[in-house]
Amino acid sequence: QICNQHNAEAPNLEQAFHRMAQTEPNLDHDVSWFLLPSYWAKMVVALISFLCFANSYDGDFVFDDSEAIINNKDLRAETPLGDLWHHDFWGSKLSSNTSHKSYRPLTVLTFRINYLFAGGFYPVGFHVINIILHCTISVLMVDVFSILLGGLQFSNKGRRLNLAPKTSLLAALLFAVHPVHTECVAGIVGRADLLCALFFLLSFLGYCKAFRENKEGHHFSIFWVLVSVILGAIAMLCKEQGITILGLNAVFDALVINKLNILEVIQKLLHKDKSLEKAGLLRKGLLFRITLLMSGGASILYIRWRIMGTGPPAFTEVDNPASFADSLFVRAINYNYYYSLNAWLLLCPWWLCFDWSMGCIPLIKSVSDWRIIALAALWFCLIGLICQALCSEDSHKRRILTLGLGFLIIPFLPASNLFFRVGFVIAERVIYLPSIGYCILFTYGFSLLSKQAKKKKILAVAVLGILLINVMRCALRSSQWRSEEQLFRSALSVCPLNAKVHYNVGKNLADKGNQSAAIKYYREAVRLNPKYVHAMNNLGNILKERNELQEAEELLSLAVQIQPDFAAAWMNLGIVQNSLRRFEEAEQSYWTAIKHRKKYPDCYYNLGRLYADLNRHIDALNAWRNATVLKPEHSLAWNNMIILLDNTGNLAQAEAVGREALELIPNDHSLMFSLANVLGKSQKYKESEALFLKAIKANPNAASYHGNLAVLYHRWGNLDLAKKHYEVSLKLDPTAPGTKENYNLLRRKLEQLQKKGG
Repeated sequence: QICNQHNAEAPNLEQAFHRMAQTEPNLDHDVSWFLLPSYWAKMVVALISFLCFANSYDGDFVFDDSEAIINNKDLRAETPLGDLWHHDFWGSKLSSNTSHKSYRPLTVLTFRINYLFAGGFYPVGFHVINIILHCTISVLMVDVFSILLGGLQFSNKGRRLNLAPKTSLLAALLFAVHPVHTECVAGIVGRADLLCALFFLLSFLGYCKAFRENKEGHHFSIFWVLVSVILGAIAMLCKEQGITILGLNAVFDALVINKLNILEVIQKLLHKDKSLEKAGLLRKGLLFRITLLMSGGASILYIRWRIMGTGPPAFTEVDNPASFADSLFVRAINYNYYYSLNAWLLLCPWWLCFDWSMGCIPLIKSVSDWRIIALAALWFCLIGLICQALCSEDSHKRRILTLGLGFLIIPFLPASNLFFRVGFVIAERVIYLPSIGYCILFTYGFSLLSKQAKKKKILAVAVLGILLINVMRCALRSSQWRSEEQLFRSALSVCPLNAKVHYNVGKNLADKGNQSAAIKYYREAVRLNPKYVHAMNNLGNILKERNELQEAEELLSLAVQIQPDFAAAWMNLGIVQNSLRRFEEAEQSYWTAIKHRKKYPDCYYNLGRLYADLNRHIDALNAWRNATVLKPEHSLAWNNMIILLDNTGNLAQAEAVGREALELIPNDHSLMFSLANVLGKSQKYKESEALFLKAIKANPNAASYHGNLAVLYHRWGNLDLAKKHYEVSLKLDPTAPGTKENYNLLRRKLEQLQKKGG
């Protein structure tokens, strides 16, 4: 659909474009840089962006990947696709009090497709898609920067002209190799930012297509404006920042299509000047298109609000301490300091960290803090750029600076804390889109320096050096994102005051069995943040396993005192109290954990163990049954039920429970072993033998499996086989209780039989 709008005072659009081509300065004119055909420029950008991040392709799932992918039930085939539209990015219901309200169903859908095609959680496929997405976005940047830096012009055949091939290539290379993008590309959860950026750029390019010229004069395509709005909506369904493209499209329309002088328009508005139409506000359908963009944006936000509800996301003080400050002054100062740090990461992306919360950046509480200088520097630069963007007599400069500032600031607004509290201090991933504005400003600055410089090639070599350093930094940073150990340790030098960094290093060490080293990092995490309940819980767990029960109890008691609804800490406290034989307190702790987390199978399992120790067999069986109802694959609970029923002489019931368990978990060798014992006592020797052999095949080095099979053969009268498995059992575990005595009994019996036979 084409909307034709005529204005007697407006010149022909085609003539206007030709005049602009003649009168506007060309950024490429004074720049000493590579001039490549469009196809080759895109190939170069794609290749270099691939080289930057290629070494991340075989990395593990790290950091947030565990929650967003491995533990996210929305990725599994058994979860209905419709649930994706009612869950947040992490798989929680949007109506839940614990939901972060990060609504990104299309990103989760791509994770689900990855999972289904790979046949499981294999990270290579996830990483490869991220790398391909970044390469695609970088290639699209060549076209985007050619429009932003060179203007939007078409040939007589309606083909868009690239009037800034050198500078658009430079800007695209700057974007492709920026190290701050590593988190988005090498971290799989960065897929949200990549998909958002892809549709963000497609929306912008779609909006530009609405202004192809033809012989009829002024016109624009409503179809392409609406396509742009739809693509903006898709971008938002990948990540929240996507909606900002509609505002940027409006800015682009005003500056490039209508060539408005923003300062002039503001002055006329302030003076209520009726000549606004002559200033271009209503010219070429600008007002109509902005109305379309605003209506589309409002509709998208309304639909999102209806799906998500009105409840704000639940964040804690450690996530974003400035947002919890009582003083408006402290909040404002620290927010602005965060902005300056984000700007510094764009300028000098050397100090990169996977997490900037938990004391990594201490609050500024007074104007005497030297860090105020960073705020002053930021606003000095911003005000200078804004003044030039508004007041310069050079329309070309006004346009580029305004677009650069627009692309720098507008996509960052959702992360700025201005409209709502966000769950982070600094997040490198949210700078992915704002870096477009940085690349515009950097490239424009380079062109101005080139115009003044006498030795342009030296300047070009310096920029080439910056690109090369960034490529190496990207490769190094990508390698750090390949494993959690490297990622967490890389943060120790950047954010030594961040308790979460020490916590994650400690957790990684504990998972690898290095408890002594893990204790050191957990203690440091608690020292840096005395209210860090998760560090207390994990440290208490390790101390409990090392039988340092007194300190473990103190830590866990403190954790539940700080956070009374911390179910895991209550359960672990119950385990410690049980070990200290304070059974009533342990039972109370277990029930408190279940009160705060209704579906808690592990807690029911531990409660069952407590009741078994107290000989409350019925209560123990009920607790373990609850555990298996909540988690049918809870092997330990099934095993304990079988063993308790076996020990109390309820062989028929034990057999029934064992068969039920094996139907649900058919490959669990411990269940095979327990049921085989029951069947042996019930004199079902053949079936018992089959299960013992199957269990041994699954776990051939279990001494008890061979020992109990030997007992079965002993009872059954297969003495040679009994002797063989007794010997295997004793070889695997010479101290196995009862096995040596049984073996000696068998040998004496065999000797007696030999004497009789002789």
